[in-house]
Amino acid sequence: MTSFLQYCVNTLGYLRLMTVSDLIDIAILSFLFYKCIGIFQRTNAAKVAKALLLIIVAMWISYQFNLNAISFILNKAVELGLLALVVIFQPEIRRFLERIGSNNVSRISRFFRNETPVSDVEEAIQETVEAYGEMSKNRVGALMVFERETNLSNIISSGTPFQSTVTSELLKNIFYPNAPLHDGAVVVRQGKIAAAACMLPMSESMNLSKDLGMRHRAGLGMSERSDAVVAIVSEETGAISVVVNGNLRRHLSPETLGRILRNELLPREESASGKRRRPSLPFWKGRGGES
Repeated sequence: MTSFLQYCVNTLGYLRLMTVSDLIDIAILSFLFYKCIGIFQRTNAAKVAKALLLIIVAMWISYQFNLNAISFILNKAVELGLLALVVIFQPEIRRFLERIGSNNVSRISRFFRNETPVSDVEEAIQETVEAYGEMSKNRVGALMVFERETNLSNIISSGTPFQSTVTSELLKNIFYPNAPLHDGAVVVRQGKIAAAACMLPMSESMNLSKDLGMRHRAGLGMSERSDAVVAIVSEETGAISVVVNGNLRRHLSPETLGRILRNELLPREESASGKRRRPSLPFWKGRGGES
């Protein structure tokens, strides 16, 4: 009991010595740890993290029991492992830096352009829901990407430039089988179609369901690298899916699609009707699972 009280007294003494810079330092480290945990959860990095944890435990045991040979080997393995980690996590590190850079560019660009009218986004959502409902019935494949904070100029440049209002008829014509632009994705920026037939990066996850086609894998890949909202219609089954933050929800009704798009794309502040929009619900967990 005495040792516990002494520990508490020492802890309070350390807390009194903390400054504002210490708090900022702790906050930054906590944020970085949080992001690293998120990367581990979304990729195969969790397996590597478990292996690192085992190595650390083995190093501690070898130190405690004076196992000099094992300790020497593990220390050398850790030194070389730091370089190996950079190689192993190169895709994740690249995506992390890309998202930071594109988010900063997007925030800066908003100072030099007008905010997107809510009516444009609402109209784009309504037209998308109508088109997806019909394409789902007719089993016409579709893939749309709605840009948010992350700048998608590199994706837009890979397709055919557009500068058009989103309409149901236009979307059905773009995705009509054997139409010139039906392959690839339509990118919507600020409620307008920015490009069609865009090439999206494929997901590198090894844990995807076997029945997912190329559109779903491309949608997941786009969502893993950005904060975009991706809407998909399966050509095989006609099922409607949405991907947000690397999470996939499948077999949605057109009404559910519209509700999700409004929650994710429309501002949280009071809408033009004067009603306060409710905050976005916590998104679904799992990848490639049924809704």
